[in-house]
Amino acid sequence: MRAVHADWSVDPRKRWMAVADRDGAGWTLKAPEPVGPVDTLFARLRDGVETVALGVDLPLGLPRAFAARYCQQDDFVGFLRGLADQPDFFQVCAELAELSPSRPFYPMRGAKGMTRASHATALGLAGPDELSRACDRATAERPAGCPLFWTLGANQTGKAAIAAWRDMLLPAFARRDALRLWPFEGDFLPLLARGGIVMAETYPAEALRQLGLRLPGSKRRQGDRVTLAASLLAAMERLGVMPTQALRQAIADGFGADAAGEDRLDCVLGVLAVINVLAGHRPDGIPADPWLRRWEGWVLGQISHPMHFALEIPLG
Repeated sequence: MRAVHADWSVDPRKRWMAVADRDGAGWTLKAPEPVGPVDTLFARLRDGVETVALGVDLPLGLPRAFAARYCQQDDFVGFLRGLADQPDFFQVCAELAELSPSRPFYPMRGAKGMTRASHATALGLAGPDELSRACDRATAERPAGCPLFWTLGANQTGKAAIAAWRDMLLPAFARRDALRLWPFEGDFLPLLARGGIVMAETYPAEALRQLGLRLPGSKRRQGDRVTLAASLLAAMERLGVMPTQALRQAIADGFGADAAGEDRLDCVLGVLAVINVLAGHRPDGIPADPWLRRWEGWVLGQISHPMHFALEIPLG
């Protein structure tokens, strides 16, 4: 088996991944490397192995309010496959007047009247909270993530979703790659037992907490990343993960002085969170709520439920 985490970005230069191969009871984890050409990624990941557990730092799923109003398919995977015939879906709107269920991403740039409340209203939703999936909401352990369709700001994930859905997932479906998306097609470990690639949404800020790590300062500063070195290596030892010498050097160096250092750290945290679930130290975390399993998705290994939000709401 191979465990991978890809830290995704709309900019290919900021896409990094960490790859670990299982060797007996343990794992060998290499230093982060560029994701490289998207059209060959899945073939490269499957080279020499039957099964790949792939974590990706990007949204997989739709907000339930949006799905309930506008989606006729059975689940998110069906919706996603249907986007092959709707290229305009991925065009980011410059103005509120352009927004519609068939073009929900906004805004292209900063503009007057640009708020999440106005975004929600233009999409026919009751308020800005309906732009968020359950797993985007704040928990007792971490702050909220950005809503799926929002595409402006340092923490936005909309553009990464566009790049991944359009340029990676739709071509993979067309090629009929052995790819399955968790949790929409089943629980994590049973999906892996079938072989091929199982893709799951991961979130580095969540992964840090799942691993019991604490980063003083900011992950954007090399010096602060260096202070994480000892505890990061200790987490690897607990998981039976052997870092290569190149990875040890990268960790000691805070993953480098360039702007991609935080991306390299994130993909290492992500792959360790994937291995943590594979090792049985943490469940995949998906609640029983059918909206999550069919439409919204979940963050792998997240066991804290969102605050001020009820789960297990029947579909209807």
